[in-house]
Amino acid sequence: MINLFTIGFTKKSAEKFFNLLTENGVTRIVDTRLNHSSQLSGFAKSNDLKFFCKRIAGIDYIHIPEFAPTAEILDQYRKKLISWEEYEKEYTNLLVSRDIINLYDYRDFHNNCILCSEDTPDKCHRRLLAEYLQKIYEDIRAVHLV
Repeated sequence: MINLFTIGFTKKSAEKFFNLLTENGVTRIVDTRLNHSSQLSGFAKSNDLKFFCKRIAGIDYIHIPEFAPTAEILDQYRKKLISWEEYEKEYTNLLVSRDIINLYDYRDFHNNCILCSEDTPDKCHRRLLAEYLQKIYEDIRAVHLV
């Protein structure tokens, strides 16, 4: 069984964020944010997060832009030009068109944690990514860390 975790950093203190990761045995953060170096990210700004993960918890970090939504899809949803259901479809189609299942070996993601900014997975691409992978690979167990 492949354990695939997801987490968002918004509305979490650094203490809660890192405790969730370490308590669940996460070995690597997989950053799926489009804007992973934004100043608004606080402790989760990409270079800082890479340092903190390794120093605080011994966790590796990788940014995989192929897992991020496009700026266009994200902007359309944020401006309410498309519904959440349309966003889900657009994002899933994007994953298919990027052929992510052939770019990455899903077994390499055991005990990895998909990161984005949303505090809950309800309306977040990290949940959609985890569900997409679960549909293809029956031995993935997705756990959302909140």
